[in-house]
Amino acid sequence: MLNSFIANYRFYLYVKSRLRVYAISKFPTMNSSSRMFPQFQQTNKTTYTYNTMIRSHLWNSNSIPQVAFEIYVKMKREGIDCDNYTYPFVLKACTMICGLWEGRQVQAEVVKVGFFDSNVFVINGLIGMYCKCRQMSCSRVLFDGFHGKDLVSWNLMLSGYAGCGDMAEARKVFDEMPERDVVSWSIMIDGYGKKIGDVSRARSLFDQMHKRDLVSWNTMIDSYAKVGDMVAARELFDEMEHKNVISWNIMIDGYSQHRDPKEALNVFNLMLSNDIKPDKFCVVGAISACGQLGALDQGRWIHIYIRKNKITLDNVVNTALVDMYMKCGSTEEARAVFVSMSERNVISWNVMISGLGINGFGDEALSYFDQMGKEGIQVDNLFYVSVLTVCSHAGFISEGLEIFRKIPKPKVEHYGCLIDLLGRAGKLGQALSFIASMPMEPNSDLWGSVLLACQVQKNVGLGEFVLNKLKKLDGDDCGVYVVMSNIYADNGMWECVTKMRKMVSEKGMRKESGKSVIEVVDGGVKEFVCGKKGRVHSDEIEQVLWSLSKIMDLE
Repeated sequence: MLNSFIANYRFYLYVKSRLRVYAISKFPTMNSSSRMFPQFQQTNKTTYTYNTMIRSHLWNSNSIPQVAFEIYVKMKREGIDCDNYTYPFVLKACTMICGLWEGRQVQAEVVKVGFFDSNVFVINGLIGMYCKCRQMSCSRVLFDGFHGKDLVSWNLMLSGYAGCGDMAEARKVFDEMPERDVVSWSIMIDGYGKKIGDVSRARSLFDQMHKRDLVSWNTMIDSYAKVGDMVAARELFDEMEHKNVISWNIMIDGYSQHRDPKEALNVFNLMLSNDIKPDKFCVVGAISACGQLGALDQGRWIHIYIRKNKITLDNVVNTALVDMYMKCGSTEEARAVFVSMSERNVISWNVMISGLGINGFGDEALSYFDQMGKEGIQVDNLFYVSVLTVCSHAGFISEGLEIFRKIPKPKVEHYGCLIDLLGRAGKLGQALSFIASMPMEPNSDLWGSVLLACQVQKNVGLGEFVLNKLKKLDGDDCGVYVVMSNIYADNGMWECVTKMRKMVSEKGMRKESGKSVIEVVDGGVKEFVCGKKGRVHSDEIEQVLWSLSKIMDLE
């Protein structure tokens, strides 16, 4: 019997030690620790082992906070006592899942066992949980009633108000703080810059900081990038003495998001030349830039680089690759990536279907849509926009109408796609009937679709009617007048064309110059702007174009 006890105890110590290793390891194996836990005998399940299991489901890259809370529930059912380590872990799990109901149950238990008034970690856990659930009144009651609050307590309240966009209250808390650290300043910079777009106040705080870390630098740069001020973002970026991969990612993504893909690729290449290994977020930004530029060769090179350097090819990266190949017209490579994906979400399907539609494979796109339905994948409003756009480009009127009827509650963007579909097919009367039946007021984008259809059909009367509608909605930008001018020109109404051009000039509008981007032999990217001569080989290019035009005339 004694030998049996010793054997069991040794096994208990072994499993307990392995649980701790799995829990605190940088890359814990959750499956292993979860399988090992049931092997404990009931008498060997202690508060420590339960705490270890709860923590192991929170502190890893594949955290499962819901499971952590379920372990806590099991712990209570089995009569295992909780201690002052248990509740902060469990409240962390509630925070991660925004579990307001679960958090309140834990608070009731905390009050019951007597940890409520004395343990700063427990109180901070409750404050953080209520802040994450946007219950700022509950957080404030706890905060104001607790006399042992520390810097973490203040930062939690600061982060809560900033996260809700209530920067007035955040500023009050910030001004009342008995002490501040770099986290406090970064929270305020993030709140002003990224939450409400007040980059001037964010910069003022940034300039007042006596000590800055990477987080504060990155936060300020990201604030500029979020509002599209990439010049200011680049100035700060260049000032940084030490940059991490997040710094580079902010710049690459910022340029990519704000339609400067060429500079996004320049920054990505600069990053590589500085021997900084990109993460998946950096490569996604670079891939997106390649898609915008149509830089197929560079996109292929990045794809090879990802494989060679073992960067995780997860759903996000694969979806970006599919999008890039589709935008570059390489549908075969896009299909290959899509088929190789181990998992696909609605965004992956959306990119694949819309890409096929743009490249003229309307039938195949709709077959993928049918396949989605068979696999039970739920579609969202954005997905219906993509499918209706495919039908519009392919001229699938009946299919488009059928898909539109499947939308539970069509929004104005869905009506816009339907109007575009009918307008392209020349069914302007039916399009106007749908507009009249809409449960909401049509917006300028929708009327813009009608105006484009008027250009296709050379319908002057309806075009003038739509132009007046757009004027009332303040949607009459330069592009609208250009389209109306083209309608007049197509009907030989040159006096009206002159009138339109004069109106555009009087309003101070300027038509954006047309641009073309090509990949050159060495893998670089060159941009050509209509009416603007480049510095390099412009005379030679014009000579080649003149020669080609002459050859075309002869043929």
